[in-house]
Amino acid sequence: MQVQSIALAGGRTSRAGNVLETTVRWITEWPAALLVVVEVGLLLANVTYRYVLHDPLTWGDELASMLFIWLAMLGSVIALQRGQHMRLTTMLEKLTPALRRPAEAFGDALVVVFMLLLIHPAWEYVSEEWAITTPALEIPNGVRVAALAVGFTLMLAIALSRLVMRARLRDVVVSAVAIGALAGLLLAFKPMLTGAGHANLFLFFVVGVSGMVVIGVPIMTAFGLSTMGFLAFSTDLPSMVVVGRIDEGMSGLILLSVPLFVFLGALIEATGMAAAMIRVLASLIGHVRGGLSYVLIGAMYLVSGISGSKAADMAAVAPALFPDMKQRGEDEGELVAMLSASGAMSETIPPSLVLITIGSVTGISIAALFTGGFMPAVVGAIAMAIVVWLKNRNRAAAAEGARASRREVARAFVYALPAMALPFLIRAAVVEGIATATEVATLGVVYTFVVGLAVYRQFDWKRLWPMLIDTASLSGAILIIIGCATSMAWALTQSGFSRDLAAAMASLPGGALGFMLVSVVAFVVLGSLLEGIPAIVLFGPLLFPIARAAGIHEVHYAMVAVFAMGLGLFAPPFGVGFYAACAIGKVSPMAAMSRVWPYLGALFIALLVIAAVPWISIGAL
Repeated sequence: MQVQSIALAGGRTSRAGNVLETTVRWITEWPAALLVVVEVGLLLANVTYRYVLHDPLTWGDELASMLFIWLAMLGSVIALQRGQHMRLTTMLEKLTPALRRPAEAFGDALVVVFMLLLIHPAWEYVSEEWAITTPALEIPNGVRVAALAVGFTLMLAIALSRLVMRARLRDVVVSAVAIGALAGLLLAFKPMLTGAGHANLFLFFVVGVSGMVVIGVPIMTAFGLSTMGFLAFSTDLPSMVVVGRIDEGMSGLILLSVPLFVFLGALIEATGMAAAMIRVLASLIGHVRGGLSYVLIGAMYLVSGISGSKAADMAAVAPALFPDMKQRGEDEGELVAMLSASGAMSETIPPSLVLITIGSVTGISIAALFTGGFMPAVVGAIAMAIVVWLKNRNRAAAAEGARASRREVARAFVYALPAMALPFLIRAAVVEGIATATEVATLGVVYTFVVGLAVYRQFDWKRLWPMLIDTASLSGAILIIIGCATSMAWALTQSGFSRDLAAAMASLPGGALGFMLVSVVAFVVLGSLLEGIPAIVLFGPLLFPIARAAGIHEVHYAMVAVFAMGLGLFAPPFGVGFYAACAIGKVSPMAAMSRVWPYLGALFIALLVIAAVPWISIGAL
């Protein structure tokens, strides 16, 4: 009888959880998808009125910014529901099932705690902001920031549902007791912690963040919960400060381009434009020894000039090349190794989302960053090409395909020309100062739709809805990390850590060269553990002023940082980009792990060259 009662209760809980998740899905996915469409339409109207009619919409950017924060928060909810928030799962996957289940339950419980701590200050923040009205539309600012409160509330509902439905009752109880005991211990030692100085930073931001990241807690939770713990147990500042900093981090107008470039990346694959560009490269050099390997490197370079998402880039290139490469006898592990390394190689190519984030948090010109990003990727591509040549120099020519005729090359080139024009138009418009990154992304979306439908005619309208949802989800996952990382960076700055870090870095032996070498190692590690965007939001405001004071050009330093983080992102065993490449290529990570190191080694040499020769990054400025 008791077993039946437990089973009945479990069934009711599961049904209630499913109803809750279905309800949340309906109230988030539809509005989020519509917001993506509305943002594109609104920004297109802004561009049209500004550049065609010469009568700017004074309220356009204001409304776009207001809708953007709602899109970001609804996307964050969708990402949590889909399990798409950025996190490190390498250590979890190595645990036995008996240890992994309680570890996952503890991680889920920490997400619940984080959302519980945010909800009250978030609604309090809405109340305070309601008295402020926007300049043009005169709408209470509380309408905009209510997105934070609503988003955190819905994320709490999802987190609770997941915890109850997926975890065993024993694991939930143990997690609750452990979290309560830890909070009680910190509270008991609060008087000591308040006067502990930088030891607090080590406790909360090194031990706390790294501990949560290692057990697979979403990075946004690791950053945000550590910051709230630091403020609660080491200072007397209210927790509403964290909500304010999250709002500040997510509200930068330049970040409006993030969902647009994500959507653009999905469009180029769905319309067949990416396949057209790859085809022309294959017709040119596909017949030489290792020809399709060179095509893969070149395709990642071209496609990365349109999309801001590495996952989208790899997903566009792999299906177009892998079948032919396998027919030519290439090993699956080798293919994924090249795909992963080419993702690292192309990190600096505009319109990289990391470059846009650097511009947002450091104030560096986006046009300068876009201009400086080309040559570092060329150096990386040359380094990879050398490895490909060394591996294929003794390969039989018969293993390669037949050489395309001039007529076939010409036909492929003409067919791909509308698609190949897009990355050059995007770069030229931003670099020449004709339009902002957000405006260019908007025009890119419209251009891709028109050309894709009129020229390539491969777009399946059934894919549009999932693409809109995926855009909102990925954008929300990125932007909530930027918000939480901004709050953590603010806490580090207020603690005086940035001042002490500047003094310590300035005292490094070797001057600017020593600082640059330390930065290379630091950003490789950060890219491996945290990924590029959260790492740059967290450490960009701290390290870029130091680089400037050391006499290092800020664009040069940005290129070194982004290239190094890309190397870490795609380096096993921690780099999540490597596992994304394995998932896209449908290959076991173990099959590719040993084969990726020659490419990563070549890219590391390329990184040292980029760091030592500033001209590579700033010669075109």
